[in-house]
Amino acid sequence: MDLNRIPSGVAQRAAAVVALGVVFTAGVAWAASSGVPKVGSVPKIAKAAPPKPLVVPDVRAEAFVFAKGTLEDAGFAWRVVGKVHGYAANTVIAQSPAPGTRVYDTGAPLVKITLKRNGTYAQRGLAEDASPYAATEVVRDEPATTTVPTTAPVTTVDTTTAAATTAAVPATTAATATTAATTTAATATATTAATAPKPAHPGWPAVRTPAFVVSGAKKEPLDEMPLTLRAQMLGRWLAAHPQRTPANVDYWLYQNAWVVAGAKFGWWHGADALRTLIAVDRRADALWGIGQQSANVARQALAYVETKSKS
Repeated sequence: MDLNRIPSGVAQRAAAVVALGVVFTAGVAWAASSGVPKVGSVPKIAKAAPPKPLVVPDVRAEAFVFAKGTLEDAGFAWRVVGKVHGYAANTVIAQSPAPGTRVYDTGAPLVKITLKRNGTYAQRGLAEDASPYAATEVVRDEPATTTVPTTAPVTTVDTTTAAATTAAVPATTAATATTAATTTAATATATTAATAPKPAHPGWPAVRTPAFVVSGAKKEPLDEMPLTLRAQMLGRWLAAHPQRTPANVDYWLYQNAWVVAGAKFGWWHGADALRTLIAVDRRADALWGIGQQSANVARQALAYVETKSKS
């Protein structure tokens, strides 16, 4: 063929097709040598693990000052509903979801609480009607249904063989079982001691024997300062805050409610804390003119604690 007679446009198009073929062939060869995964060989993406479920704590009959801390420590947000607002000494009478409900950890699932007013405390200062952080959706962790077989499998036992096997068991079995039980009990005791909660501050006592026990009352949290120290620090705080402001009054009432409620729950050295608190409240009355009522409440609580401690 006479190449000189091929039109120049056709020759250019043919050259371009040949060049594209060379590039495509080289690309396929490179992919094969570089280990590009073939169709169907791409690893599957692992599914995200479901969120960890939380259990709604029971805060009914607790003072509001304790209930909100219990909910926050358990990973929940909270909101006060109803006519009674979130003052420290008010008491929780209802909650939703109910205690023991399992919900997914969506961040801060919302628990609604209803309060009743504590008649012994004046409701001064600012009420707290919602947690300091935003609540998230409540998604219940519904238990999966399990199919239970209607007929249990029947196992045939050869009574002669069973009797012979039982007779052949050595007498040391009882002693071995006793030793195993003792070892298990000792291990459990050691594990309990090792996992016992420790105070958050090294200067706070790790063991606080209650003066008495009140059925259903909240146990003293070891990650909080003792009542005696709380009352002493309130006295120092009052000396540094002689001005009567809404914020100062609210803080003072909050600390009063904590000490009085904890002492009436039988917490460690509650009577000593109340005696200190009475002196602090007298000082507040001299500075602000509003401490006499709180001092009277602390005196009533002291009489109750002393009676319970002697019984």
